[in-house]
Amino acid sequence: MNQKAIVLDNAAIRRALTRIAHEILERNKGVDDLMLIGIKTRGLPLAKRLQERIKEIEGIEVSLGELDITLYRDDLSHAAENSEPTLADAKINDRITGKKVILVDDVLYTGRTVRAAMDAIMDQGRPSQIQLAVLVDRGHRELPIRADYIGKNIPTAQSEVITVALDEIDQSDMVSIYEK
Repeated sequence: MNQKAIVLDNAAIRRALTRIAHEILERNKGVDDLMLIGIKTRGLPLAKRLQERIKEIEGIEVSLGELDITLYRDDLSHAAENSEPTLADAKINDRITGKKVILVDDVLYTGRTVRAAMDAIMDQGRPSQIQLAVLVDRGHRELPIRADYIGKNIPTAQSEVITVALDEIDQSDMVSIYEK
């Protein structure tokens, strides 16, 4: 694959997450009954960063959970066209019933990962709301799912791949577009 462009660098990612944190607080009128749940792998560090930003702004640490959803990702390979998402593990320490759950992920593409995450959350309890925050929305939805908070909309062709690198996992912060 050939890299076409770097779309977000470290500073742009930081600004996008700060803006998303402010939008979450504004829409939810503060942090009451708020919980962030990161979808592994890269949604979890993004959720932790949002938790830190919200604490800087409000002085209160919101609950944080994680979902590990294994998905044969059709945005990376069409070899597993009929594969279904499976829930590998959920680490949610607080009750989610009655909470406003913010699901956090790196890239929104077909919507299959988010659908699997919503099913997993409903198995844990009944939140009052489920909202979605993503760093990148690249379009090409197969399911009627949309993000409530978006760092950057990046319209892409089917032949392109969005790659998110985060310090916590990849030792750098960057969002790039690659041509297959």
